[in-house]
Amino acid sequence: MANSAQARKRARQAEKSRQHNAALRSKMRTHVKNAVKAIQNGNKEDAQAAYSAAVPMIDKMARKGIIHGNKAARHKSRLNAHIKSMA
Repeated sequence: MANSAQARKRARQAEKSRQHNAALRSKMRTHVKNAVKAIQNGNKEDAQAAYSAAVPMIDKMARKGIIHGNKAARHKSRLNAHIKSMA
């Protein structure tokens, strides 16, 4: 455990930041999951709407450093490719 006052404060700040980042990451994953479910259901309009809702969230997480930029691009690219391949 941290011994100095500044180390204790830093530990509190780190924990608060970790919980905040976890909540944001969870919210992004929910948006991605909703897009994947819409794609699996086969309704292109619903899938496109879910994708449109997920993209800003994915970009926001990459901008904040919650996920890597390449991971954000990979998610968007794969989701979009699945939607484009739908009948």
